[in-house]
Amino acid sequence: MLIRRPDAIKPSEITPDSVYLRRREFVKAGVAMLAGATGLVSAGSVEAQGRGKKLAGARMSNFSTMEKANSYKEITSYNNYYEFGTDKSDPASYAQKLKTRPWTVLVDGEVKRPKRFDIEELLKLPLEERIYRLRCVEAWSMVIPWVGFELKQLIQQVEPTGKAKFVEFVTVLQPESMPGVRAPVLDWPYVEALRMDEAMHPLTLLAVGLYGETLPKQNGAPIRLVVPWKYGFKSAKSIVRIRFVEKQPKTAWVKAASNEYGFYSNVNPDVDHPRWSQATERRIGQDGFFSPRRKTLMFNGYADQVARLYTGMDLRKFY
Repeated sequence: MLIRRPDAIKPSEITPDSVYLRRREFVKAGVAMLAGATGLVSAGSVEAQGRGKKLAGARMSNFSTMEKANSYKEITSYNNYYEFGTDKSDPASYAQKLKTRPWTVLVDGEVKRPKRFDIEELLKLPLEERIYRLRCVEAWSMVIPWVGFELKQLIQQVEPTGKAKFVEFVTVLQPESMPGVRAPVLDWPYVEALRMDEAMHPLTLLAVGLYGETLPKQNGAPIRLVVPWKYGFKSAKSIVRIRFVEKQPKTAWVKAASNEYGFYSNVNPDVDHPRWSQATERRIGQDGFFSPRRKTLMFNGYADQVARLYTGMDLRKFY
């Protein structure tokens, strides 16, 4: 995987979303949040693409971090979505051709009540706003205000059987819309998976929006997984199938480079990537290249909530 440095832009060009951020912090803590963001991001072409539709009725979740969220422009112009290219600016440039309607998600496998969900049906579920940290394996991070619902809500509707030990997520494959799949970077379509207890954890989110609006295409529209204590590539985008299985699935990055990308991929400062350290990170839009790097937090700062899932496991072996 290539490590790319974000291009510099002027602070005045960054969308602040100041009113939105202040509203969120008044609701949660009664303290106004400073608007705007400064730093370095890839320019992209977000302004020309417009914004998503408003998602009404989402309540603020107690799981949200109190950290300052990245701006809408930062979140939507600096992305990993290899189906549209390996450069961080490629998704913003090319993902607008992705067809997101009609859209269904098939949920099947080891379940009593398999079902095909229409995206409009899923958008009617009770939604929450959750500000989560995102930590990518290339040692950069963001803070993103997702809108979505717990994966557990969907799982309970299909009633998994006793054989369901893992949950597999299959993403959309649209060769006509995705220039990146013409190259054998990965085994397409992209596949990720979680252990059943990870999938049922209340932090595990199916996101349908960010900043109170429907997901932009470069961020995994119309529905994606968000697992905040794992490296970003575990959070599969543009999901079309969720399958419950008995044996651990072969995921895209495990197939491609199992020595670099393990099945669990929990954020762990003590386990380095073979080609670079994971002990520190740089926050996009907030940390300049000459400022001190931040220390990486175990489980991305969610250790109190999820460490018990891995009691007795050697996290160097099960990386």
